[in-house]
Formats: sequence, structure tokens, C-alpha cells
Amino acid sequence: MVDVTVRGAGIFGLSIAWTCARRGAKVQVVDPFGAGSGSSGGLVGALAPHVPENWNSKKAFQFESLIMAEAFWAQVEATGGVSAGYSRSGRIQPIQDKRTLELARARQNSAKELWGGHAEWQVKLVTELGTWCPSSPTGYVIHDNLSARIHPRNSCSALVAALGVMGVDIVPEASDAGRVVHSTGLGGLEELSQVFGKTVGNGVKGQAALLRFDAGDAPQLFVDAIHIVPHADGTLAVGSTSERDYDEPNSTNELLDEVIDRAMGAVPVLHGAEVIERWAGVRPRSKSRAPMLGAHPLQKGQFIANGGFKIGFGMAPKVAEVMADLMLENNDAIPGEFRPSASL
Repeated sequence: MVDVTVRGAGIFGLSIAWTCARRGAKVQVVDPFGAGSGSSGGLVGALAPHVPENWNSKKAFQFESLIMAEAFWAQVEATGGVSAGYSRSGRIQPIQDKRTLELARARQNSAKELWGGHAEWQVKLVTELGTWCPSSPTGYVIHDNLSARIHPRNSCSALVAALGVMGVDIVPEASDAGRVVHSTGLGGLEELSQVFGKTVGNGVKGQAALLRFDAGDAPQLFVDAIHIVPHADGTLAVGSTSERDYDEPNSTNELLDEVIDRAMGAVPVLHGAEVIERWAGVRPRSKSRAPMLGAHPLQKGQFIANGGFKIGFGMAPKVAEVMADLMLENNDAIPGEFRPSASL
């Protein structure tokens, strides 16, 4: 007997399946396109927090998920034997002007309270951080040790391997059984929009590139609106664009060329690094911009976990926890702004 059916094998679906299986549920995962076939099969993998101010339930949820991530991914890797490329290696951001410097210093103080000593947000001199640190107009940067990196595609493979050890396979089709959760990405949001006759969610295209450059465990950089993320396998990802209007969802173009050029301009040591892959995909974004979790608006008695957008991988451990609580224990701990009603 199947206790849980997960429809969709992106990061939300796989993480929910893993957490339910670990709690003893018999799980099946259904996806006609296979695991990580949509935006979860991307390259960048920057797991970064919201700024530590104006605290709300969404920021608290993401913070808790980022704190959970190290143990979550360690268990996945230990079970399946496949690396997700996770490391809480931190992030560096140049500070552009005096006003931003003042804000950063204020946030340094608020992080001490809001992050409860679990992580730090610090203002540092460029000269404190070595040659990997990009230049900064003010001579100062933000350095936090909460941000982490993960290889999105590899992490999906790690979850598939761990689920396989737990007796859970990803199949192209199967009948619903047990509790059913729909984590079907853009297609699921488009279906809701069509039925309700308004935009419930949409897709935002992103383009990214993978470079052959081994920066080891250096912190990720966020500079000139570009994420620069060293991966554990000796590659480095740069991205991404945010395109609401697009004709070809999976093709790259001159917009990615601009991203690569800006990354190399910001970090000169990247000049000459070989571009080994160019990638494009469409990320599911709910109208509320928060993940859509809870009772499915169309399927009575079923559930939804969708709309990860740019923060899906960072949110996944906590999303999996609250969805497993809801489906297996009827314990509803989902924040109000994450409920489907926030986008309907």
C-alpha cells in the first residue's frame, strides 16, 4: 500500500518524498519527464538568506530551512552515496556606497538578534578576505556565513539515489494512492491560472553558465547582480538572468553572454576560464512570490507544494518538513503567506 504519492520530481517533490520516506511512509514519486528535468536541473545553486531586518514569517521560514540544510543534505548523501555538492561556505557582497554601508552595519547588529547566534552577517574590509574577494567602491564588503552552495542537478541525483535505497523509485506514471501532493512546477501554476481565469503564477526564465574553474571552498560572490558560485566538483556557476518575456524557454542567447562578461569583469581571475555548459530553464513563480503550500485549490483532499522560484533549494528542507507534518500527522504549520489563497 502506498501512503504518499508525490507528483513532480523537482527539488520540492523529491525533498518531500525523502522526508516522508524517512518517517516510515511508503512513497511513490511520479514524473513523466524524470527527476530534475525542469528548473531544478539547473547550475547555480546559491542558497542565500534574506537581509536580517523587517523580520516576518517568510524570512524566519527561510532562515530555519538554511539552518536545517547541513544535516538534511548530510543524511541524503550518507544514505545514497551521491554528493549534492552542499557546503555552507558563505557569501561576499561588495558595498557600493556610503548609504549601503550604513545599512549593512545596521543589519550586522540586527543579525545578532534575529539569527540567534547561528550565523553572522559582518561588514569587513576587502583587505581582510584575500584575493578571491572582489573590489568594492567603498573598500568594504558584506560577509555572511549562513549562505551555502549546492549543485542543483547533483542534489537531485543525490535525492534519487537516497530514495532508491529507501525503496522509492521515480516512475513516469502511476495512479494516485494515499495522500497526494502536486509539485509540478510551471505546468501546475499554469493549470491553476487557466482554471481561475487569472494569473496565479507564471514562469521566469533564467540563463546560467558553468565554467571550468576550481575555486575550492571559496565563498560564493554576489556582485553586479550576478551569482558566482564555486562548486565542489571543480566547476563554477554564474547566473542568472530573470526574463518574464521569452520565446524559447530552454535556449541561451546574448543575455547569457552579458552575464558571463559581467562575472569576468567583476572577478578578473575568471578571465580565460572555459565555458563548459550553457543552460536555460523556466522557474515557477507564484503570484505571492512565496512557495505555495497546503491544500490543493482544485483537487479536494490533495495538496500542493509549488512556486519555489529562485529560493526553492534553500527552502526545500523546511518545505519538506511542514508538508510531511501536514500529510502524515495532520499538523498544519504553514505560514499564512505560503497558502494558495495568497495567490488566488
